[in-house]
Amino acid sequence: MHMNTLIRILFLLLLAAGTGAQAQTIVRRDPAIEGLVRGVSSDTLRSYVNALVSFGTRHTLSSTTDKRRGIGAAREWVLQQFRRFAAGSGGRMSVYLDSTTLRPDGRRVDTPISLGNAVAVLKGTDPADTRVYVITGHLDSRVTDVMNRTADAPGANDDGSGVAAVMECARLLSRRSFPATIIFVAVSGEEQSLLGATFMANKAKAQGLNIDALLNNDIMGSNNSSETNIIDNTRLRVFSEAFSVADTGRTFSNIRNYGLENDGRPRQLARYVKETGERYVDNLEVVLVYRNDRFLRGGDHTPFVQNGFAAVRLTEMNENFLHQHQDLRKVRDTVYGDLAEFMDFEYLRKNTAVNLATLANLAAAPAAPQDVRVEVRSLSNSTLLTWKAPATGRAAGYYVLVRETYWPLWQKKFYTTEPTLRLPYSKDNYFFAVQSVDAEGHESLPVVPVPAR
Repeated sequence: MHMNTLIRILFLLLLAAGTGAQAQTIVRRDPAIEGLVRGVSSDTLRSYVNALVSFGTRHTLSSTTDKRRGIGAAREWVLQQFRRFAAGSGGRMSVYLDSTTLRPDGRRVDTPISLGNAVAVLKGTDPADTRVYVITGHLDSRVTDVMNRTADAPGANDDGSGVAAVMECARLLSRRSFPATIIFVAVSGEEQSLLGATFMANKAKAQGLNIDALLNNDIMGSNNSSETNIIDNTRLRVFSEAFSVADTGRTFSNIRNYGLENDGRPRQLARYVKETGERYVDNLEVVLVYRNDRFLRGGDHTPFVQNGFAAVRLTEMNENFLHQHQDLRKVRDTVYGDLAEFMDFEYLRKNTAVNLATLANLAAAPAAPQDVRVEVRSLSNSTLLTWKAPATGRAAGYYVLVRETYWPLWQKKFYTTEPTLRLPYSKDNYFFAVQSVDAEGHESLPVVPVPAR
């Protein structure tokens, strides 16, 4: 081949490659949320964790009256920080201690205690919008003996990291307004059998609180693991339940009949966290673990799942059990104990930013579409979906999500401004869902269609 001809061919190939690159779809970030993510500070997170550690122990059964040591002093400090954030919220944020008295239970409570969750509520601006989004981390800490309330239990990572994430999200989001309400909670009693979360979840269910999603942050600030010695601050796990124990009767029959075992509301929320978190946070992969929690462990999202709410657990990828539930000690060259020196605050910054972006995107979005249905009255190799506009918020359009039945994540996304869409994909071979989306690109949680009969 003549040299000039070869050069021309190479030039055309390079030009075509450049044109293709120009034509690729770029991930769309909302500049406002992008700015909030940039505001997450690893130094501020470190200061929160160090302050929590300074209370010596935050054991649920420790003192609630001592001004310097114990869970009472720690939760009052968190409330003080919440009040400081509320002062700059233009009156939108309120702060309170949600408390109850618990009697001995014969298990992990051996004396009457005052159990209190530190709460900050950022009220939504739309009076008609009842949606509530919740972020939690647990305030209490422990050592090897779960009943030891006197020993130093720094709880830097478990779960000072989660409480720090809650506080940093409260600090940044309190400066903005959203149509929906966001609630920030430092929960007590997690180590004593999810006491504070159970109290809050049962109360929310009894009051009919419309919790659309809950993000529970527990052990999320360390980048390395014991035994395997993996060091990696680029992956974050999200645990999610398939469906709720409240899904009984016809609801459970429909799950089985339509093959929706992997499409309960917690799973939809987990996928949403992955898509949104990876959109806004660089150098971080959100890894979905399709089980409610780890073996032999539990988290504060569980009582909410059991009450029918969409709730997930965010936790570090590589856990180091030398620094969890351990008495402070040194054996030969190995240091045991949950100390801040074993944390990676840049990793915690990224994990906190995932929470912040998810909360902001959800609270800014319109409500989910209503009455989402798939036509099944005739045999066809296409799929007709219909839905109604959301109850609140202004939807500029809708995303229709598609994936093959064996695939864990949504594979395709189609946009329409109409309340119906026919797709050339067989309803027998694919799963579908529909999201509302506003003009700025904020999406609601997906809704899986039910058959139209």
